[in-house]
Amino acid sequence: QVQLVESGGGLVQAGGSLRLSCAASGSIFSINAMGWYRQAPGKQRELVAAITSGGSTNYVDSVKGRFTISRDNAKKTVYLQMNSLKPEDTAVYYCNADLTYYSGSYNRQGDYWGQGTQVTVSS
Repeated sequence: QVQLVESGGGLVQAGGSLRLSCAASGSIFSINAMGWYRQAPGKQRELVAAITSGGSTNYVDSVKGRFTISRDNAKKTVYLQMNSLKPEDTAVYYCNADLTYYSGSYNRQGDYWGQGTQVTVSS
C-alpha cells in the first residue's frame, strides 16, 4: 500500500508564504518524478511544478520566480515553497508521484496522488 500525505496548506495574505510537504510511504522501491498540481473552483487541474529523480525542475509560467520545488529522496518527500502568493494561487494543491513499488515477486510502476491541501490567499 502506497500513500502520499500532504501538509502545509492554509490561509495567508497576499504577498505571504507557505511551504507544502508531501511524504510518500509504503512498499516503495523508487520514486521517479514528483510534482504538485492545483485545482481552483471551476477550473481544470494544472501542473504547478515537477521535479525528476535527478533534480531537474519545471514550473508553470505563472509561478516562475515565486515557487520552488525540491525533494528529499531519503525521506521520500517533496516540498513546494510558495512565496509572494497571490489571490489567484488559491486552489486545492495535490501531490503526485510516479513510482515503482514492490508487489509480490515483481516491481510495478504506479501513479499516485495525495488527498489535497487547501491554499487560500486573501487580498
